[in-house]
Amino acid sequence: MSATTDEPEGRFAGLRQRVTRDLRNPLFRNGYALMANTAITAVLGMGYWWLAAQMYGPADFGRGQALITAMRLFASLTALGFVGALARFIPVAGRRTPALIVRAYAVAGATGVVAALGFLVTLPWWGPTYASLGGIGPGLFFLASTLVWSVFTLEDVTLAGLRRATWVPVNSLCYGLVKMAMLVGLAFALPRDGIFVSWIIPAAMALIPINLLLFKKVIPRHVRKTESTARPFSFGEVGRFLAGDYPGTLSILASVYLIPVLIAARVDEVTFGYFSMAHTLGSLIELLAMNMATSLTVEGSFDRERLASNSRRALRRAFMIIIPIVIVTILAAPLILRVFGPGFADRGTLLLQLMSLAVLPRVLIEIYLSGLRAVGQARRLALVQICLAALVLTSTLVLFPTTGIEAVGYALLLSELLIAALIFPGLRRMLKGGERSQTAVTAGSL
Repeated sequence: MSATTDEPEGRFAGLRQRVTRDLRNPLFRNGYALMANTAITAVLGMGYWWLAAQMYGPADFGRGQALITAMRLFASLTALGFVGALARFIPVAGRRTPALIVRAYAVAGATGVVAALGFLVTLPWWGPTYASLGGIGPGLFFLASTLVWSVFTLEDVTLAGLRRATWVPVNSLCYGLVKMAMLVGLAFALPRDGIFVSWIIPAAMALIPINLLLFKKVIPRHVRKTESTARPFSFGEVGRFLAGDYPGTLSILASVYLIPVLIAARVDEVTFGYFSMAHTLGSLIELLAMNMATSLTVEGSFDRERLASNSRRALRRAFMIIIPIVIVTILAAPLILRVFGPGFADRGTLLLQLMSLAVLPRVLIEIYLSGLRAVGQARRLALVQICLAALVLTSTLVLFPTTGIEAVGYALLLSELLIAALIFPGLRRMLKGGERSQTAVTAGSL
């Protein structure tokens, strides 16, 4: 009797010890924190969009999704490019850390606003879904929203680069709760535009406390702790890294932001609402693959000698977490989407299943890309990601006339399987590289 009761307790104690040991390791602590942030974002996001589906009409729901997607596209044009650079250089920036972060904020914000302005000038080209942005007032609000989201996008990776990713889920939790409360209130005050307004105002409110925390407490502490290990670098070196890494962000922009904008220009608002809900959930699962990879980039920059062993650990943990989530999502996709309404399940199930399945090869790709970032292999990094972006975008446009919105799922799955197969020899050398991981990464086949 005691043996059987002791056995579960022993397993629980062993699991607790393993988790405790993992949390002492910055690689896993940062990775788990970013994954927890994704889980919080997913749960609160589903609650947010469920409320939106209940309180707003189908056309307003689809239009709100389309406006948010367009704003995030322009805000991410440069901000996403800085994600890899900040994860790579913050760990070794020393006293230059504040200047590096401020410059990233400024360049990302300015680029996003200029791109959004170009979008507003050419608004008639983008179909009736975006017609509500016509006029001075809506246009200025859209530009301000793009600026806010550019900075908001960079805060998470800044905290991760400073080894303080545990603050990221706290920020997401507060933002998500305030966003939901504002969504409900604006359903009566702004029934047409409440979704977009409730999305951006809480983000603007969050900028102040997070950046006070960063510049008053976290960054000064980071500078003191890394003073002896900081490596002098020039902003020209950061620029050269961006020149190689930035084209690679097209893969994220193409699959997560640009493709939805192109779909919105080709379908009606109601259909886009069905598409966007499935696409949003699929992208959240894909983000899990990137979370552990971001942590790997940070730790690889701190200690290149352990890149191979850290890569093996990150890959195992990522698959341990992601495989069950993918299986559950594929099996339960109709039930998950039916929560928002029968139309979402009927029109979005196959898309969500395909996107979930595509996350498995994406894990391999992201771990390999993180190894390339950690050792500064910008040229190969760009090559892999540009190929992925081109494949995803081209195959989506080719398949859309025959498969409709499911074209995005097919394009992601086929493209990521192909790229994963091409980079696999290089990834295997990186994982087997022992403590000679830098050489192993540079010997990759793609």
